[in-house]
Amino acid sequence: MASTPDSAGVALRVVLADDQAVVREGLVTLLGLLPGVEVVGAGADGLQALALVGEHRPDVLLVDLRMPRCDGVETTRRVRAEFPATEVVVLTTYTDDDSLLAALRAGARGFLTKDADAEAIARALHAAADGQSTVDAELQQRLVAAATRATPVRTKDVEGLTSREVEVLTLIAAGMSNTEIARALVVSEATVKTHVNHLFSKAGLRDRAQAVAFAYKAGIAD
Repeated sequence: MASTPDSAGVALRVVLADDQAVVREGLVTLLGLLPGVEVVGAGADGLQALALVGEHRPDVLLVDLRMPRCDGVETTRRVRAEFPATEVVVLTTYTDDDSLLAALRAGARGFLTKDADAEAIARALHAAADGQSTVDAELQQRLVAAATRATPVRTKDVEGLTSREVEVLTLIAAGMSNTEIARALVVSEATVKTHVNHLFSKAGLRDRAQAVAFAYKAGIAD
């Protein structure tokens, strides 16, 4: 599988997994043409992906959510637990919001739709390898909606909070950690902590348990 070194002379090593042969072979070809990317393995399901990650220890695993034997969520969870140096970018179709949220909580670093172009894929892979999150704009909206049960953000219910602080509060009420919120909103964890500190101070909250109760009382979480 061809590779082209980046400006530093080191290619990003990638394993990919998709149960559809046409998609998998197309991704191998596409990624092989990207500068600074080397595909070191391609699997047809999650178990093959795990074996390839264990063998090659890649920088990033690009994985489909829907696969036989071991789906993308479980594959992500196991890779992050067993091979923490390998980041995970998820490929998905517009079918299953719950799986998106589960993959986020399992430790996925990036989320792409299967119609993403080469530039978007390259950007997501390199961002993941650098410990940064990349989420397609529509997928970001679906992640937040899934986490909040599509509850609309209403700043009038919590006077004094910004719309972003209300959004963070709603995600806290959905049970998400700061890390998960940062990934869902595609911001740094430090930014999330700043929002959390501000909303706690403004609302007179002591901890996350109080924040959850406050969110329900304010009517911004179901």
